[in-house]
Amino acid sequence: MDKAALDAGYDNSAAVADSAQIVAGWQKRSDALRADFSGGLDLRYGSAERNRIDYFEAKRGGPLLVFIHGGYWQMRAKENFTFVAAGPLAYGINVALVGYTLAPQKNLDGIVAEIRSALDFLAQRHGSIHVSGWSAGGHLTAVCMSHPAVKGGLAISGIFDLEPIRLSYLNEKLGLDEETARRHSPLLHLPRNSAPLYVAYGKAELPELQRQSEQFGAAWREAGLPGKVAPLERHDHFSILEELASPQGALTALARTLLDS
Repeated sequence: MDKAALDAGYDNSAAVADSAQIVAGWQKRSDALRADFSGGLDLRYGSAERNRIDYFEAKRGGPLLVFIHGGYWQMRAKENFTFVAAGPLAYGINVALVGYTLAPQKNLDGIVAEIRSALDFLAQRHGSIHVSGWSAGGHLTAVCMSHPAVKGGLAISGIFDLEPIRLSYLNEKLGLDEETARRHSPLLHLPRNSAPLYVAYGKAELPELQRQSEQFGAAWREAGLPGKVAPLERHDHFSILEELASPQGALTALARTLLDS
């Protein structure tokens, strides 16, 4: 694929015609949910402005699902995604949404380090945790499966091979070189042992996004690591998150299974 094809192959906003309206709807729903849990907002885990966590407690002492937001490591914020907590919260699962510094203010080394620091912070207060994330957050979920406190992961519509990202328009802010892209590509660094990882994606997503999940999921299974691939019919890159926001959603069901394993 040449650069023009890669640019189109990873432009999720262009691929979903009403994506701007969808994201605006997310924000309204997130604002409403945040208003009900104001006591746990913006817990600081580091010194940078975005080093904050929103913690939503459904049940004291209950299990914890961490959610890492997407936006190709260079846009969006935790506050845009609070709405996804509604599904897990309905089953007594506490939810923490992690904020992090965006590119180009931080490079990918720095972003990964911040996410690990956030998990350290949560582990000190909660013990074992499960981690999830969407798009770039799916990548960061896979990267953090090696964290000692992580007992399971749910990577949603993630990026697991960064070489196409390096060669596309997305690299203008990320500034990945070949070595950094390889170092942070989960596909190229499968662990010897791991907690279970579920890889979910929408069957109506861009072909490149589907390929990323299918290829990584296959490699994960071939390495004998626990987990599964979960393709969700009819869902695009944006609509798939409704399956976590809904108590009856497929991703909520996967999260519950993961936390019970």
